[in-house]
Amino acid sequence: MDRRVVITGLGIISPMGLDAKITWEALADGRSSVGPITHFDASNFSTKIAAEVKGFDPVQFMDRKDARHMDRFTQFAMAASLQAVEQANLKLDGDTGDETGVIIGSGMGGLDTLHKAILTLSERGPGRINPFLAPMMMADSASGNVSIRLGARAANFCTTSACASGADAIGEAFEIIKRGDARVMLAGGSDALITPITIAAFNAARALSVNNDDPQHASRPFDKTRDGFVVGEGSAILVMESLDVAIKRGATILAEFAGYGATADAFHITQPDDKGLGGARAMKRALDKSGLVPEEVEYINAHGTATVLNDKCETLAIKSVFGDYAYRVPISSTKSMMGHLLGAAGAIEAAICVLTMQNSLIPPTINYQYPDPECDLDYVPDKARRGSVRVAMSNSFGFGGHNSVLLFKEYRESS
Repeated sequence: MDRRVVITGLGIISPMGLDAKITWEALADGRSSVGPITHFDASNFSTKIAAEVKGFDPVQFMDRKDARHMDRFTQFAMAASLQAVEQANLKLDGDTGDETGVIIGSGMGGLDTLHKAILTLSERGPGRINPFLAPMMMADSASGNVSIRLGARAANFCTTSACASGADAIGEAFEIIKRGDARVMLAGGSDALITPITIAAFNAARALSVNNDDPQHASRPFDKTRDGFVVGEGSAILVMESLDVAIKRGATILAEFAGYGATADAFHITQPDDKGLGGARAMKRALDKSGLVPEEVEYINAHGTATVLNDKCETLAIKSVFGDYAYRVPISSTKSMMGHLLGAAGAIEAAICVLTMQNSLIPPTINYQYPDPECDLDYVPDKARRGSVRVAMSNSFGFGGHNSVLLFKEYRESS
């Protein structure tokens, strides 16, 4: 019953580009996608910048009528799912659909749809509310719609664990395949939260960068001058399969899933454990379950939000688990380029780990100019680094004290 699980496809809609190839090229070049907010008038907000997805047309992926009945986050998830299925050359019919499930995490679901509906209710009354409001704003709308579109009839649900949502979706999909409750899973995350209420809320919590005059340098993970994260949006979906299924259908295997660790800080609703203990336990748990040792990890995609506490505590957690090797393992925060995709962050960063292994290139942490004595590890500053990566770790830590760690390894016929 303890099946090996492999990744055979991935899809990405991100501020860097509208597919995995374009996104990867931008990451490898160290380009920032942060700019002025255009989704709404942010002139009265403390934060006026974000990492928006540009040029996305949902009609390229679905009927116009269907698109009108989906929030933007669901549209992103549908597009990324179809891309992933296409790369995996996965066809669902008959029994295949019965053995295929979907888990798509989201931090807040269709918040933009809800925000606009509240304005309509206030200005025009309850009779003008869209009859599709309920299914559009549900956090599980993405997983439900993808399941319907593909005919995937195994486990189908949404994980909501703040910024760890996408990573937890992938981790739970891994566990479902391992125990035999499905043979194939589509898993990842999606969020589209560049909305007035979201920016206002995170501004009130003093979590966002206010470097409005220099947007491309605003997201500064691990840098001494960091002043908060930048909100991004998008989706990433992985196709995950039991190894025997992938081999039987002749699928191209991109990587193998090695381990998943999830813990709680049980410390504070927004602040991380000040010693990084929860994150450290999640990393250790993922390693223990994978049978790998810290020295085998050749890249860490950090949570790296560019908030003062997160970056310091994550550094402490890595040191706790990796010891002296912490100073030699390459670490980067791709949030420096694409902002923080919130519930989709863990999913897109998992996909980036797979792409890093595929391309033997470690993406950089850009905007790293002023070293912080409390963040003194190798954050791959400013330029991508060539090098073979056979094992990669992705860290995701969320408000509420949620910690999720994913491990991927190079696929070999013998485990």
